[in-house]
Amino acid sequence: MKEGFGVAAGLDPEVATPLAARCQELGYSSMWSNDHPGANGLDTLAAFAEGTAELELGVAVMALDRHEPAGINERIDTLGLRRERLWIGVGAGFSKRPLTTMREALPALREAIPGVRLVLAAMGPKMSALAGSGFDGAFLNWMTPEFAAGARESVHSGAAEAGREPPPVLGYVRTAVGDDAKQRLAKEESFYRDLHDGYRRQFARLDRPTGTVGVAAGGSDAARRGLDEYDALDVVVVRGLASATLEDMGALAAAAAPT
Repeated sequence: MKEGFGVAAGLDPEVATPLAARCQELGYSSMWSNDHPGANGLDTLAAFAEGTAELELGVAVMALDRHEPAGINERIDTLGLRRERLWIGVGAGFSKRPLTTMREALPALREAIPGVRLVLAAMGPKMSALAGSGFDGAFLNWMTPEFAAGARESVHSGAAEAGREPPPVLGYVRTAVGDDAKQRLAKEESFYRDLHDGYRRQFARLDRPTGTVGVAAGGSDAARRGLDEYDALDVVVVRGLASATLEDMGALAAAAAPT
């Protein structure tokens, strides 16, 4: 199992750049940003790239109801991002037919964004199977270890049906460390629980109380135990729940660092 570190898009480059360098020292394999209407995740990857020439870079995910594939490709070129380092996560966003949207989008994505690894945002079993059948990976979000294991089975099933080797399964694990860890996780989770139908269905599947989907730990040993439970993932992306400062993000990255 590899481990990446993830932040919200729009992190100040004066924080993002040295944070990437610090995560490289700590043994992380990749740096990740989400993408949202207020900030382009690729811009945050560019700030990471200034701090490390070695770590892989990923954005998870770019919704196709807001981003045209050609626009994603143009932004990669404009920022000078090295394509062989990139994981580009894509999802249907607020599309009314997300499964059909993503199945039909794959050929155009391959043509429009060459030379990168395309990973599909997957929550339900059908989307996970689709990721296995044709994408370069599945990217999970808001999950328990048990759900991750089931999603992995769906990814592998989709790959077997398509006659290909299963791609890697990656995913965000929201992680908070410290005296206020439980409150930070509950606050983040509460925001997503009613964001749109896809998340509502996801949390209904999980059937877990608010503030329990992720890792909330008092210290590094407990954080490590919590993250190790996600062993169904090929890449655990620690989504850091900390103040957007180098001191706080760096401390969280150190507490959750791979062993």
